[in-house]
Order: sequence, then structure tokens, then C-alpha cells
Amino acid sequence: MAWMIVRVRGTVHARHDVTETLLYLHLTRPNHATVVPEVASVRGMLTKVQGYVTWGEAEPDTVSLLLQQRGETAAGQKLTAETVQEIAPGKDLPFLTRSVAESGLTQVRGLKPLFRLRAPKGGWRSTKKPYTLGGSLGYRGRAINELVRRML
Repeated sequence: MAWMIVRVRGTVHARHDVTETLLYLHLTRPNHATVVPEVASVRGMLTKVQGYVTWGEAEPDTVSLLLQQRGETAAGQKLTAETVQEIAPGKDLPFLTRSVAESGLTQVRGLKPLFRLRAPKGGWRSTKKPYTLGGSLGYRGRAINELVRRML
């Protein structure tokens, strides 16, 4: 399983270690998203930047939608059947979706490690409060999939 992370806030007045951690996660701007493996080191990074991002468990159908609509190769080309064949010869989009949903974007060579999304339809809740208190930040479980669908 993998986590989907969406950056909510910018880094004006943020500490240096927070901005560095966001760069390690490949989240360079607000409304960027990435899919990372569910490991302890990533969990530590998420704890450090929980005031700037929201995350949860990625479902394969949401990852498939992201790859089809917002996926890019490392060269900046949109994902099509031909570019999928260049990235993974002899494989198709469902195979690429499964591998991203299990191991994250950074583990698949030839893909850009982030998705550039729009602001969510209906807007953000408070960008200063955690999700459990009615805001948009922090861990939100499977509800991240609904948020990402609003951002496509």
C-alpha cells in the first residue's frame, strides 16, 4: 500500500527543515501531489511537515485516474499508450497503476514524481487546522481519494 500526499500550504515563514523535507517528498508547490511507499522513514517526514500537507491511503482506482489525467513522463510528456510502452516495455497502464499504488511514484523509472493538480472544487476547508478539527491538514485516511478526485 502507498500514501498519497497533497501539499496544502506554501512555505513563506516556514522553518528550513520543513522546506527541505517538502523538497525530499517532491512537493515543490501547493496543490502538488505525490504517491510514496508506506515506510517508517516517510512517516517521520510526514510528521515533520504535517502543518503543510494532507495525506492518506491511496486507492488503485484514484491512482489510475491520476496517471491517466495528470501523469507525466520524466521528459514532461503526457502519459499515453506509447509513452507507457517506452517506460515499461511490454506492460500496460493497469500494470503501471498497480506498481505505483504499491511502491509509489519514485520507484517507477521514467515517471515525474509528482502530479500537478488544481485547487479542489468547493475549496479548501481551513488551511490552518488539522482534518480532525474541521480543517484540511494532516492525516485523513481514505478521504484523501475524494479530495484528489475533486482536484482533477
